[in-house]
This record gives sequence, C-alpha cells and structure tokens, in this order.
Amino acid sequence: MPGCLISCRHVFYFPPGMGRVRVCVRFRVRVLLGKRWKDTAETVIIGGGCVGVSIAYHLAKAGQNDVVLLEKSELTAGSTWHAAGLTTYYHPGINLKKVHYHSIKLYESLEAETGQAVGFHQPGSIRIASTPVRVDELKYQMTRTHWHPTPQWLITPEKIQELFPLLNMDKVLAGLYNPGDGHIDPYSLTMALAAGARMYGAQIYNPALVSGLTPTRDGKWDVQTPHGTIRANRIVNATGFWAREVGQLIGFEHPTIPIHHQYVVTATVPEVKALKTELPVIRDLEGSYYLRQERDGLLFGPYEKEDKMVLQDSWVRDGVPPGFGKELFESDLDRIMEHVEMAMEMVPVLKNADIINVVSGPITYTPDLLPMVGPHQAARNYWTAIGFGYGVIHAGGIGKFLSDWIITGEPPFDLIECDPNRYGKWTTVPYMCAKARESYGFNNVVGHPKEERFAGRPTQRTSGVYELLKGKASMGFHAGWEQPHWFYKSGDEVGYKPNFRRTNWFGPVGRECKLVMEKVGVIDLTPFGKFIVKGKDSQKLLDRLFANTMPKLGLTNISHMLTPTGRVYAEVTITQHAPGEFLLITGSGSELHDLRWIEREAAEGPYDVDISNVTDDIGVLGVAGPKTRDVLQKLTQEDMSDSGFKFLHCKPITLAGIDLRAIRISYTGELGWELYIPQKDMATVYQAIMEAGQDMGIDNFGTYAMSSLRLEKGFRGWGAEMNCDTNPLEAGLDYFIKLNKTADFIGKAALQEIKAKGLKRKLSYITMDTDNVDPEGNETVWLNGKVVGNTTSGAYSYTTQQSLAFAYLPVELCSVGQRVEVELLGKKYPAMVVQEPLVLTEPTRTRLQKKNLRWRL
Repeated sequence: MPGCLISCRHVFYFPPGMGRVRVCVRFRVRVLLGKRWKDTAETVIIGGGCVGVSIAYHLAKAGQNDVVLLEKSELTAGSTWHAAGLTTYYHPGINLKKVHYHSIKLYESLEAETGQAVGFHQPGSIRIASTPVRVDELKYQMTRTHWHPTPQWLITPEKIQELFPLLNMDKVLAGLYNPGDGHIDPYSLTMALAAGARMYGAQIYNPALVSGLTPTRDGKWDVQTPHGTIRANRIVNATGFWAREVGQLIGFEHPTIPIHHQYVVTATVPEVKALKTELPVIRDLEGSYYLRQERDGLLFGPYEKEDKMVLQDSWVRDGVPPGFGKELFESDLDRIMEHVEMAMEMVPVLKNADIINVVSGPITYTPDLLPMVGPHQAARNYWTAIGFGYGVIHAGGIGKFLSDWIITGEPPFDLIECDPNRYGKWTTVPYMCAKARESYGFNNVVGHPKEERFAGRPTQRTSGVYELLKGKASMGFHAGWEQPHWFYKSGDEVGYKPNFRRTNWFGPVGRECKLVMEKVGVIDLTPFGKFIVKGKDSQKLLDRLFANTMPKLGLTNISHMLTPTGRVYAEVTITQHAPGEFLLITGSGSELHDLRWIEREAAEGPYDVDISNVTDDIGVLGVAGPKTRDVLQKLTQEDMSDSGFKFLHCKPITLAGIDLRAIRISYTGELGWELYIPQKDMATVYQAIMEAGQDMGIDNFGTYAMSSLRLEKGFRGWGAEMNCDTNPLEAGLDYFIKLNKTADFIGKAALQEIKAKGLKRKLSYITMDTDNVDPEGNETVWLNGKVVGNTTSGAYSYTTQQSLAFAYLPVELCSVGQRVEVELLGKKYPAMVVQEPLVLTEPTRTRLQKKNLRWRL
C-alpha cells in the first residue's frame, strides 16, 4: 500500500516521569501502512485505543494471528492518550474484579515481554471512609472480596497516616487499602500492547478510517476503508467515543455518550519531593475525587455532581467532529472548585501548590457506567468493546476476556453485567443522557445493596398494569421495565431507603410473604423475556440447545442452555403450546442475552425455524397462594381443580372475558398460575382478579417477597446459583439435565466428563442466626479462620424466622450439620448446612398428603 500524505494537528502528552505538558503543533507527516493491505481477516478490530489494541494483542498471542486493527488516525487518539491512567484491583462487581486483576498482572510483565517501557507505578491505593456509613460500605466490600485473590485490607487511621503522611486525619475513620494499585502511562501501555500484537502476528493499520460495514449472507463482514475492503469473519467495535458513529454504519444506536472529565496537575510540592517513597493513590469517597503523585507534584481528578458535570450531548445529536482525536475541551475550574476545596482540606499541602495544567477531555459513559462487551444480538459476528469510563484498568482484562470468548465460543467467566444486549430499543437518547449524568454524578455515592437509581425512569417500556401500581409500591428497574419490589400500606415508611441493614422494606415484605403463604397474592411479572420458536425444526433446535427433554403438547418444564464446556448459560421455562410451537420464558435481565445464543445456533445449524421476540407484546401476572384456585375459578369456565389443571400444565383459557394463556407454575413454590395476557388487556384482567379475591384477602406482592419465598423452597436463581461460572451438577440441577437423552445437546460431552471426574464443590443450603443484617449473596464463608466458599444469594425466611442462603462449599463440607461462618458487614455469623428445602412446595405438600391419605385408608 503506498504512503498517504496527511495533514493533522497533533497533541503530545508526556507520560509519567516527564511531567504533564500539553503541546500543540501543526505539521505534515507521511504515514506508511508498512505492510501489504490484507483483503481478508479472521478478526477486524476497529479502534486503536488501549482496549482495541489489547484485544488485538490477546487474540494474536493466543494464536489467532490473522488479526487486523484499523485506527482512523493514530494509536491512543480519543480518550486513551489523556487518561489519568489509574489502575486498581478494586471493583464492587464480582467478576470485574477478575478483569482488574488480569490487567494489573499483565501490566506488571508487559515491559519484560515486549521490551517496551509502560511507566507503571504501584504505590498502592486507599479509599478513605470519613463517615460511619462509609465504614459500613468498606466492610460490605471486604466480605465480598475475601474469596477472591484481590489483595485488599481494611486499615486503621494510624496505618493510613503511615502510608500517606500528608493527609489531614481529622475526619478519617478507616480506609480500604489495595497494595499493587497505582497508575500507568496510557500512551506507553498502548504502544507496548501494540508491539506485542505485532510481535505475535497482528496487523495494525493507521490511518485507516472505516467508512462502511456490510454484512454478507454467510455471516461475514465487508469492512470498507479508503485503502480497500477487508472481508472479515467478525468485527469488533472498540472505537471509544466514536462507537455510536461506527454502530450507525449498520443501523445501531449504541447508548454511549462522551462526558467532560477534568483533572488538575500541580507543580512540584516541596513536601511531596521530600518523601522517600511514592504516595499511594487516594480516593476520598465523600469528596468524590482521586489524588495521586505526579513526579514531585500531585494530580487531582474530581467527579462533579449531576447538576455541574457536562455531557457532550452535541456529539450524540450531530456526531463527533471528524478531526477530533487528540484534542481537549476548554477547562472549567469553577465547575470543580467544590471538590478542590475538599481536597485541600484533606491534603493541606494542596493549598500552596501551583496548578500547571488542567486537562479536560472526553471519556465515554453508558447509562449504567459499565462497558458493553461481547457479541451483539441484532447482528451476527458483530462484537463490541465500548463504553469504558475506566478504559485503562479494564483494557488488559477485557482484551483477554473477549479474545477467549472469540476463540472458544463461550465467555471464560460470567460478565452479563457488561453484556451489550442489556440495552434495547427502549434505551432512548433522553434516557441515555439522564442516566449517564446520574452515573457520573453518583460515581462515589455509597453503594448500598438493593440499590435503585431513578434518573430517566420510567422508560417507554411499561407493563399494562404500571399505571395502577406505580403509586402503591417501591419500584425496581428491570431491563427498562418498572416492577414492584414491595407495596405500601398505611403506616409504612414509604420510598426507597437504602441501608446495609434491614430497612423500611423488611416489615412489609414479611407481610407479603404471609399473604402468599396463607391467602392469595398478585405480582406483575411482565418483565420476563418471552420468545416463540416454531417451524419444522423447532424441536430439533431446542433439543440441541437445552439439556432437558422438550415438553409434550400442553406441558411446561424448566430447562437449561449450557456452554460447550458444560457451564450454565441460561435457565428457561419452555412450554409447547401448539404442535411444534414453543413459548420460551427467561428472566428480564437476560432477554437479548439468551435470544442471541438461540439465534446464533439457529443460523449456524441451519434450522428451518421462526423465532419471534414477543416480550413487549405479552404481559404476565402471577397469582399465588392457597386461595388462588378459588379466585380464578370465579372468572373462568375452565376447570381449575387439581385434577382439571395439573401442575406444569398450560392451557388457553378465557378469564374475565379475555383470552389468555395460563401455566400452572409459581416461583413462590405455592399454588399458583402465571397468566400470559395481551398487554392491552392486562389492566382488565388484573382488576377482575382483585375484585374476585376481595373476600379472600387478596393483595399485591413484589419481587422481594418472591425472592424470600423461592429461597425457602430451595429454588435456584439464574445469575446467582447458576451462571457461566458454574456447571449444573454442582448447582444441584441434576433433575433437569438429561444426559441419557438422544439429542447431542451443547455441553453434553463436557458434562459427562465432569460427572466422571467428580465434583470439587457443591451448592449447599445454609441457615444462620444474625441480628439486623441478612445475606445478599457473594459473601465470604469461613471455617477455622480460612476462606472455604461464598454465598450466592440470601434472604430472611419469614416462615422459619431465620436468615438463609445458598453457598458453594467444597464437597467435603456439604454434609447436613456442617458448621461454618458467614461474614456480613465485617462480622462472622455462625451458620449451618441444612437439608433443603426449609419449606416444602405446594405440589410436594399435596402429593405427600395424598400418599398419607391412601396409607390411612
């Protein structure tokens, strides 16, 4: 490929050790692509920031050397070049800890591997708690970290002052210390990754603007550039704040938005210069800023509140200016002065420090602050690695995660919180902007369990009963839907009241559990994902996808999609409601996540099937409790008796004059039905049910009560007890796994091997005596001072009046009666493995009653 003569405006950004100086100069430069232009590639990565280059490096290192990276201007252009470069082991998410861990370990060894310096400083970091609730937050995070390899400790004010002697200790109560944290030069990091990628065989072309993306019939992509077209087996969008523009080439509107982030660099501070060791990075959680040493000075970066932070929303409306790459925004010190003053109080030497540089550049946010990583549901072989508000620390781990997924066909561990398919058509620009503003402004707010954030809500995605319920309940957000968590009664403290301990929902949730156990309750389950699969090969496809046998006509079962290595990709309720036509129901958070897996297999089969996503068209009401049958029988001619409508049966019925589909099933474990209703008729059916059940004490209940009830019954939850980190045998799902079925379902061979080798851990059912705190999941389990496992989910059992949880333990510790300890908020509570379930399900109770009656007769 001949050289290209271009004119460009370059901004040099010197790495740590050279000072932070911004120099702008215009010049003309001849750029040679350096290698013959490739016409084909296994993978084309679009975007040459640290994330894109990391993906190229990891793919090439793993042996996929037919990798091409295209960068429109030069490597690091966009957000990478001006990043503050912070690195930390810490993350509140469970598996994002793994991402951070891999990044740091990679950065530690990258210079030796590539021969290129990366400017990695590892003085450690401290998160400062200056209020009692912040101390609770640190304890909460510690108990969720002990079972990970993350180096992290809760430290005293005395230890904090020893590590950071320039700190004003007046308000400091505790700190969360991560040795090995620090900062790295983003430019040098990217260049080292690029050197490694080239060393292992990847091609990096720049400048190479992608001007078009055209899918082919066989699932490949034609990637158009001014230099020619590359036919790629897959493409990866890793374009930072250009992600929307690249997505728009194929009709997508990715929910990413650039945000102005500022940091300040000081001149030499004598007190800093006098230190013998580098200061750890400080994160003042109440002040909402980070502060680190920069040579002999300090670098300080705040996160402003919602009303002061700035979105670059004009880029969403009009697009990113074509020439923007290594430019910055105008700085605005007034906007961050509140944080500057707090930093001066916490680190008094700042008061006399001279500011020599203010950097104000774009970083990219998604609505929930988490990146979008993985294959996209709506376009085959289109992958994303976008929306990184913290790209430097994510780059190494995400590059490894994504390359492993591409090569093996399954994610190496569960990271559904970053799945690009968590967003859908309901994710509008106004919603995206409102949530990004909130996420940035809330960057350092206290992270409570059961957290709810309210900006941008409700979306256009509302159930047919939302207007009837919205003023009566504390609502939760589920994939764009509003769903009641718990309902108010006279005298209740209403609203969302976050706390690490039991709070205002505790009493009302107990009331709702009692309602379902003794009378009858109604719950809105509309957020379920709902698909219809039909056609000549429908059963063949589902038999390939699912480990259970397919239900016969009019029946329902629970089944699981597994990965090739035998891990649980999804749990789905399947009903054959017409010959060869199946209704598939999944959780709200996994709607498009599951649909993508199904559609991929259907396309690669190939299978003669039609797959429809009917999630938004069909509403769902759950009715549960011992009086459910009596209530529904008032409204239908259908025989709702136990013999007339058996457990796990499905029928089309007319209820209150509305045609709908009823399935006898309930996640509460009590007598119940799920009613699948056209959205337009939901309010009619709901009001009729509530009126019919008035004399039986009918009322509403929410998802918190359902969660407690399902735990009492020993029901597993997808995303907690099972996900891509677990296999179904260790999760106790043997009943649903039919290894003897004829069909060769995905993961079958792997499961047979796992079964033959035996399990190392198993899911156990444990009870514990606590005070005013209950397990949530992901807490550490201890025995004799050693970490032996982790909880997966937990709640208070209102029926048995004790806390309970599921936990993964070594098989030798799974026997009933085994005693362990569960850590909650820094305190270890006695716990014991018990026989599950604590409360028998209604079908089991009914069956036992019938057997007992026959014996007596």
